[in-house]
Parts: sequence; structure tokens; C-alpha cells
Amino acid sequence: MATFKAYRIFNEDGKVQARLVEMTLDELDAGEVVFRTAFSSVNFKDALAGTGAGKIIRRFPCVGGVDAAGTVTSSTDARFKEGDSVICTSYDFGVSHDGGYAEYVRVPADWVVPLPKGLSLFEAMALGTAGYTAGLALERMEHDGLAPANGPVIVNGATGGVGSVAIDILAATGYHVVALTGKDTESDYLKRLGAKEVMLRSRLDLSKIKPLDKATWAGAVDNLGGDVLSWLASTMQVGGTLASVGLAAGHTLNTTVMPFILRGVSLLGIDSVNTPMALRRRVWERLGSDLKPRHLNDMVTTVALQDLPGVFDKILKAQMRGRTVVKLAG
Repeated sequence: MATFKAYRIFNEDGKVQARLVEMTLDELDAGEVVFRTAFSSVNFKDALAGTGAGKIIRRFPCVGGVDAAGTVTSSTDARFKEGDSVICTSYDFGVSHDGGYAEYVRVPADWVVPLPKGLSLFEAMALGTAGYTAGLALERMEHDGLAPANGPVIVNGATGGVGSVAIDILAATGYHVVALTGKDTESDYLKRLGAKEVMLRSRLDLSKIKPLDKATWAGAVDNLGGDVLSWLASTMQVGGTLASVGLAAGHTLNTTVMPFILRGVSLLGIDSVNTPMALRRRVWERLGSDLKPRHLNDMVTTVALQDLPGVFDKILKAQMRGRTVVKLAG
């Protein structure tokens, strides 16, 4: 039986270990759709899973990778046929079901999204979960009333995957985008993506966060959590929308009810894993059309499967910027 390469994560003697292995289709988890993986990507979640730095993997062994895009080779579900270009992200993919760091993937048909018009397989993974999350955040914020005329939108964790894509698509949609970053060397990069202003996180005094501070932001995309999210809540405009996307700086939120009852601020939780399929497909379609980033090539690094350990290490040390695509075929 033919074998293929996969990056599998094990728990050996209580320690998480990940390595390249040879697998067969019969060894993959069950599903109605099999596709040959062209590209995957690397998200912060993947780095936590692949190193054991976070308790992400719920079943060992498991092929890592929460994203994949490729071409269907077989399907027992009428919605998909051989030759279709597809995307799979979220659900249990790469967490408790074999994921995208393999040359072949087998998944439930209900997890599969047809590749939208306007995107190549490479571009789909240049976006990946991070790009999808940024698109979902903007979709939710607009539904809550955010519009370019309302005022500036701030994006923190700006050089990361979600932050980079969020800056690009917000700027292209007409928003005045302010990038908040801890990296004083990345100002030119952020402005190329579309940021009108760049703020350094070191200039914030997070030891003295007021219940209500100067009303500044019409919208905010928060990748960090912790004290930065608390500060953002205190500085939102009346009717502002604050999208909580990540927790790279901490999972706590120390705030008061005042921004929410005195300024009508909306705190939107952005859950990319459990999005209903109708909304998921809508966001992916928008990412191939009106929300397609203009500077994907400026934010993407491409690596091979064997490069993953080094990439994970750099992501956890905040030494990477933008998006990382994993090339598996072709």
C-alpha cells in the first residue's frame, strides 16, 4: 500500500513529541472526503500543539495542522467529487482528528468548504485560519454597525497572522487603521499593509487602566487579551465594536461594566472553530472577493514539512510576522 509523509504528534512518556512519519490512507481518521493536500499553514495554535506548549491536542497520536487545502481524490458524499478544489479548517481538524500536515487528508464532508472563486489553493492557505478569523471579525463587526465613517479601528498583535490580514482588509475596505505592535522595527511593514498609524505597545501604561479613558476607537481587533484588552475596552467610542480574537498575552480580562453600559460598547467573541457552515462559506467567499487582501505576497513565508519545528519555535518567541504556508505537493 502506498505511503505518504505526515507530521504526527505523539505523547511519549508524558512528553509531547512531533516528527515526520510515513502513513497510509488506512491509518487516517474516518471521513467521507479524501483530498491530496497542496498546502497547509502555521497558526499560533499549531505551534502550541506541535511543541506541547499548550494543551491543544486532545488525542494522541494525531497528525497536526488545523488548515489544509487541496484536490479531492475520492468522495462518498455527493457534494464533492474527484478533482474538486477544497479547504478544510476548524472543527476537530488537527486537534482530535488527523489534520493538514500530511500529503493526504481524510475528513467528514460537513467540514469541507469548496474553494471560493477568486482564491487559489495557495492563497487559501496564505489566509488559513488566521485570515479566516480576521474576515469573520470584520463580518461580525460590520453586522454590529461598524463602518469607515465611524472612526479609526485599532489592531493589536499587528505583525501576526490575524493582525496582518486584518490590517490589509480593513484598509482596503476604507477604514483608518491604527496598528498596535511591540516591534518597533516593523513600522514600514505595517504601513505597506495599509496602516495609517503605528503605535508601540511599550508606550502604553497598562498599570493604570481607567474604567473609562479617552473615547478613541470605533472598532478594535484584539489578538492579545489580558491588560491590553482591558485598555481597549476603556478607550472605545460610544457604540464601538471590540472583537476578541486571541489570548497571546493572557486569558484574563480585568475590566468594569462601564464601557458596556455607559458607552454601549459591544464585545464580540470571534470563534473560528464552531462557525455555522453558511456563515463560514460566506466569509470564505468574501475573502476571495471584496475582502481579498491586497498584500498577501508581502506577508507570506513558504516552508516544507521538515521546517515546522523551527517555525514553531519562532512563532512562540514572536519572531515571525505575517503568515507561513506549508507546501506539501506540486
